[in-house]
Amino acid sequence: MDNQPLARRLLAELLGSAFLAALVIGSGIAAQTLSPGDVGLELFENAAATAMGLATIILMFGPVSGGHFNPVVSLSDATFGGLSWRDALAYIPAQVAGCALGAITANGMFALAAVSISTHHRATPAHLFSEAIATAGLLLVIFSLARTKRPNVAPAAVGAYIGAAYFFTSSASFANPAISVGRMFSNTFAGIAPASVPGYVAAQLVGCVCAILAIRVLYPDVTATDAAELLVAHHERTGVDGAVSQPAVGG
Repeated sequence: MDNQPLARRLLAELLGSAFLAALVIGSGIAAQTLSPGDVGLELFENAAATAMGLATIILMFGPVSGGHFNPVVSLSDATFGGLSWRDALAYIPAQVAGCALGAITANGMFALAAVSISTHHRATPAHLFSEAIATAGLLLVIFSLARTKRPNVAPAAVGAYIGAAYFFTSSASFANPAISVGRMFSNTFAGIAPASVPGYVAAQLVGCVCAILAIRVLYPDVTATDAAELLVAHHERTGVDGAVSQPAVGG
């Protein structure tokens, strides 16, 4: 992959996050419409669409930005040296803005008000514990594949994990602070009340810290090169002259 300017990578993160939120929220609205009253089937439809769509979106935008769409992924990547802290901190507002844009887009696609603040309160102790577990598991999947040189299967693995986590967690596995914010703007199946968001974000950050500690124990030799190939390789390497370069996408 050619060296990508930061502005281009930020646009990829914005658009990818928007597609992610539109995917999650839109499939939730469709599930409620197609299977009214059957919550289990609605959740299955929402999870299946999210799992398949997320893998595709990572492949779509990953060659440009790495396909994070998630602040905890960017922060973890920076912790292990795969992404500069400057760039990681620039990614986060793009991800949050993208998820908000995606929520508005999903509402519009189903002829709903552009913004409808969710009234779905989710912040019980069990939900928050689930978010910490879901987030930690997501990062363990990503970094284990990077460390064992299997980044080519990461998009499918991440999608599969999130789809499964819809069912094995009581929170339906948001595992992403940006999507937690974005889903406030849709009072539909996938929405979350604003009062629940701070707890979700805090739990996700706790899960992020736990995952980083676990990764350091399980894979103590994770390198910056490994971290730069989390989902789709987007290496940042510093040469002898101090210049940063990004090699071609590959396994």
